[in-house]
Amino acid sequence: MTDTSTSTSASDTAPTARRLLIVGPPGAGKGTQAARLAEGLGIPAISTGDIFRANVSQSTELGVLAKSYMDKGEYVPDSVTNDMVRDRLAQDDAREGFLLDGYPRTLAQVEALDGMLAELGTALDRVLLLEADDDTVVERLIARGQESGRSDDTEETIRHRLHVYAEQTTPLVEVYEGRGVLRRVDGMASIDEVSAALTAALQG
Repeated sequence: MTDTSTSTSASDTAPTARRLLIVGPPGAGKGTQAARLAEGLGIPAISTGDIFRANVSQSTELGVLAKSYMDKGEYVPDSVTNDMVRDRLAQDDAREGFLLDGYPRTLAQVEALDGMLAELGTALDRVLLLEADDDTVVERLIARGQESGRSDDTEETIRHRLHVYAEQTTPLVEVYEGRGVLRRVDGMASIDEVSAALTAALQG
């Protein structure tokens, strides 16, 4: 009897949100937090970059198609990206949950993702927005660029990336906020504090 009570209590306090999207500006520590969160929940962290690399390296039909665009320096069409994400979400390890990173980026992709998840009989539980101060992010990325020897991390290029991010993300934030699934987290706190806040945002 005691065991049953303990089990029920543990399940009551466990995070309920397991189908997640994380968004945040460059330099906000999104990659670090995504990996931590996914590992803690035992779900796959799914980034479009990883999906592209996997498909291209394995020469899948979608990978060959994507590479044909990339080799010509052209933008890979949404239809190809959408099909890759659809295929990834249908895999067994994503059945009990997933953490999307880098997709969707546009309102058209939001609509496509809605359709994919509807086909699977599910929907996003939470959209986690890591918020960060632009000036702090610029300082952080410039320092990182100096450490790694990356010449592209100049203040001008970083601010341009932040501007593009804001333009892309604002409409998505508004959509998910309207659905009541968006949670905002201060990305400027310490790594452990951000992790704790993200985990708390999954409750309820």
